[in-house]
Amino acid sequence: MNAIWEVGLGTFVLVTVILGGGAAYLTGRAVALTWRPWLQFVAYVVGLTFAVRFVHYALFGGNLLSVQYAIVDFVVLLIFSWLGFQVSRSTQMANQYSWLYQRATPLSWRERRQSGQSP
Repeated sequence: MNAIWEVGLGTFVLVTVILGGGAAYLTGRAVALTWRPWLQFVAYVVGLTFAVRFVHYALFGGNLLSVQYAIVDFVVLLIFSWLGFQVSRSTQMANQYSWLYQRATPLSWRERRQSGQSP
């Protein structure tokens, strides 16, 4: 067995990364779009981790109560959820407050310079 995936790499990619990661991305996006604090998506990812562990157990014969693999799943899902949150929040800040902020990168925003300010 591997330290990151339990049954196989393909199963890990399918269940945790593609299915769970997609759901986590949409969870982070939903939290951002409703202007909720970022800690809320962390609580949602805990529940999503249990769902991903159950799919590993029910469909692929994985261990349901494995703490090690639950932590790995949680971290992967948390990264996807954070990405969904940041992308959505930076878009919100740039669109909603366009006179104050502009997008710096897909994950961040910065203050817009006023025309009379010095550098």
